[in-house]
Amino acid sequence: MNILIIGGGGREHAIALALSRSPRVRKMWCAPGNGGIASLCECVPIAATDLEGVLAFCRKNRPDLVVVTPDDPLALGMVDLLEQNGFPAFGPRKDAALIESSKSFAKDLMARHHIPTAACRVFDELSPALDYVASCPVPVVVKADGLALGKGVFICQTRDDAAAAVRSIMEEKLFGQAGARVVIEEFLTGPEVSVLCFADGETLVPMPAAQDHKRALAGDRGPNTGGMGAFSPVSCYTPELARQCMDEIFLPTVRAMKAEGREFRGVLYFSLMLTPDGPRVIEYNCRFGDPETQAVLPLLRSDLLDIFLAVRGGRLREVPVEFDEKASCCVVMASGGYPGAYEKGLPIFGLGAAEKQGCTVFHAGTAQKDGLLVTSGGRVLGVSATADTLKDAVSKAYAGVSRIAFYGASFRRDIAQKDEAMRFRPDGAPAAAGAPTLKKAPAIDWS
Repeated sequence: MNILIIGGGGREHAIALALSRSPRVRKMWCAPGNGGIASLCECVPIAATDLEGVLAFCRKNRPDLVVVTPDDPLALGMVDLLEQNGFPAFGPRKDAALIESSKSFAKDLMARHHIPTAACRVFDELSPALDYVASCPVPVVVKADGLALGKGVFICQTRDDAAAAVRSIMEEKLFGQAGARVVIEEFLTGPEVSVLCFADGETLVPMPAAQDHKRALAGDRGPNTGGMGAFSPVSCYTPELARQCMDEIFLPTVRAMKAEGREFRGVLYFSLMLTPDGPRVIEYNCRFGDPETQAVLPLLRSDLLDIFLAVRGGRLREVPVEFDEKASCCVVMASGGYPGAYEKGLPIFGLGAAEKQGCTVFHAGTAQKDGLLVTSGGRVLGVSATADTLKDAVSKAYAGVSRIAFYGASFRRDIAQKDEAMRFRPDGAPAAAGAPTLKKAPAIDWS
C-alpha cells in the first residue's frame, strides 16, 4: 500500500517509523515532513492545513490511505473531504474532532453523560468572565476554548493572574479565534496521566499510559509548551485505576459520541488528573499526542497499518494490539528561547552518536539545508529510548541527549523524576524527599 502522512513533527516521524515496519507498506509520502522523516518518506511541500492542496496531491498520486494526525486539519474536516472524494483516511471526521477543537463542547458532553471532570464556567464575553474571576476560588485554570498548540492553558494562583489570563486570551487575542470563548475551571491536584486509545466507534483499546511534561523548565516551572518529554508506563496508574477509567471515562466517552451522532474513529487521547477523589478528565485530544507518541509507539509490537485499517473499518476487536512490557522515555531538545522567540537554521550534530547509545531520535523541527541538518522549529528533536526498567530507559535517553549538539539547545533534566519507579537509588535507599504520593482513588458512585 502507498501511504500519505499529514504533518511534520516528531509524532509523524514516530508514526512513519512504525508504519515502515509493516510488510504491506510499499511507499510513503509526508506532507510537509521534516529533515528526519525524509529518510522514510518522500516529503512534499504541502502544509498540513492545506486541504485543497492535499486533495490535489491525492488525485494525482492515488494513495491507498491518508493518515491525518495533527489537530488543525482534523478540526477543518480533512478526513471528511478526502473520504467524500474517494480517498480512505485515518482519523476522526470534523464533527467528532470537535471533542478537542472546542473545550466547551467537551465539557458539555461530559456533563450530559456523567463523565468525571473539573467543574467549570464558560464565557463568550470579556466582562462577565472578568466579573467571575474577581470572586472565584483560587487557584483556578483559565483555558482558550479552541486549538492553541497546547499553550492555551493558564494555571492562575491569584485572581489578578486569572484576570490577566482572561484579558490575554479574549482582549489581546493571544491565540486568535481560539480564544473567542474561555473556559474557567476548578483547579485539580494529583499526577497527570495521558492515555492514548485506538477507537473504532464502539471498541476502544488503550495504549500504555504516559506522562507528559508541559512546562519549559525543570521542576514544572516556566511557561507551558507543546511538551518537553514523556515516559511510559506511569507507576501510579495502577491496573485498578485503568479498569476504573475504562468503565467510567473511556467507554462512556466513546458511547456518548456515538449516541450524539459523532462516532469517533481514530486515536482518542485522554488527559487525566488522578485526584485524591478519583480520576478526572482534564481534556480530550482527537489524535496521537506529542511527545507521548514518541514514548509509546516504540513499545508497539503489532502492525500499525493493520490497526489503522481495522479502526477505519470498525473491526478493531478483530486485530491484536500488543505492546512490549518495557519502559520508554522521550526527552525533547528544543531551540533556545522556546516557547518564545528562537533562532532557526542552526546546524545539528551528533545524531549518529546518540543512536549508538541505543536511542531513536525523532525529528520535530529539522530541515535539510545545503547538505546539513539544521533546526527549523521550537521543539527540534525527541530522543527516545526503551529498556526493561524506567531507570534504564531514562538513563539511555539522556546518554543520547548528551551526544547531540546545536547552538542554544535546551531540555529538561528531570523527565520522569517524579515517578515512583525513579524514587529509589540502586542501593535501595529513598531518593530525594518531596516527591508527591497518590492516595488510592475510590470508585465514583454515579447513582
